[in-house]
Amino acid sequence: MPRTITTVEDLRLLAKARVPRMFHDYADSGSWTESTYRANESDFSAIKLRQRVAVDMSNRSLATEMVGQPVAMPVALAPCGIVGMQRADGEILAARAAAKAGVPFTLSTMSICSIEDVAEAVDHPFWFQLYFLRDRSFNDRLIDRARAAGCTALVLTLDLQIMGQRHKDIRNGLSAPPKPTLGTLANLMTKPGWCLGMLGTKRRSLRNVVGHAEGVRDTRSISSWTTEQFDPRLSWDDVRRIQDRWKGPLILKGILDPEDAAAAVNTGAEAIIVSNHGGRQLDGAISSIAALPEIVAEVGHRTEVFMDGGIRSGQDVLKAVALGAKGVFIGRPYVYGVGAMGERGVTLCLDILRKELDMTMAFCGKRDIRAVDGDILYRPRPVPQPALTERRPRPVQAAG
Repeated sequence: MPRTITTVEDLRLLAKARVPRMFHDYADSGSWTESTYRANESDFSAIKLRQRVAVDMSNRSLATEMVGQPVAMPVALAPCGIVGMQRADGEILAARAAAKAGVPFTLSTMSICSIEDVAEAVDHPFWFQLYFLRDRSFNDRLIDRARAAGCTALVLTLDLQIMGQRHKDIRNGLSAPPKPTLGTLANLMTKPGWCLGMLGTKRRSLRNVVGHAEGVRDTRSISSWTTEQFDPRLSWDDVRRIQDRWKGPLILKGILDPEDAAAAVNTGAEAIIVSNHGGRQLDGAISSIAALPEIVAEVGHRTEVFMDGGIRSGQDVLKAVALGAKGVFIGRPYVYGVGAMGERGVTLCLDILRKELDMTMAFCGKRDIRAVDGDILYRPRPVPQPALTERRPRPVQAAG
């Protein structure tokens, strides 16, 4: 366990020590073999930067806009499920930290703290994420509740029509709150701080759902309801219907193919997020950063293109922006922060990313994030070969 927190990886290790196994594994895993989950991170390392010298690096700015909203840096907190199981009231803690840092927070439909909980606790507008569920009236009520709470953008997730198999969740018997098995109780005994926090809050189930969805009155009925609600029939017409009801900035999340990106733009959405759901859906799909350039080329002139998946440093943020992203969404990094140190951990996570982004941008010879483009990326150039000259035989001198 790290004594000094200097990286997102340090936060991950600290969270692993403090959060019950089933909830840490939920955040820190992918589907099947986890190859896409790993590629999301590793593919960033293949992208190299151009270091520049003797350029003015003073007066730098990371400020920009995402869907028309000013942000302190091109980073938003992505929608993540059951963050309130990483630490008591986790979504509220993350939303407060995001507001202080000047970046957007996105609340998941499958959050422990409800829309109303967060709106009451945070004096700053946030965004809300919606899954397309079979219960259309529940969908509509969620949209109306988000609007009533003052949410300023709606993020519609498109890549969870069916759920990818996540082996760790199955082995751990994931549930919120955790079921009292011998294995679970034994693990909880090693996390006294987490247990004390949970005893001090009333928020221990999916509060956007319990008491709001038909037939879901307590935690016993929520598991079967959730499993049955993801709708495999989702179509672009459904997306347009949600847009018509929301009547505000709509961001479509889960785009990984240029053809889908073009179809998404045709719905009138304000922005799209290039994403493979953090490697938690189709294992074997390409990484988000690998998919980004082609999608930017296809629709970047028509809409704002964001990306998420694999961001672990400010350098990763800069690389995504250089490849055409208008901003990035981070999920696991801030979730590690919640589990490690609560609100302070999220603040530290965002501060780490900001400092790394700012310094790397300077080393690459840029002073304004809005001026960053592919010019900062290293691309090997052909090495010029010296011209070959014909050698003439040296004359033979006569002896004597």
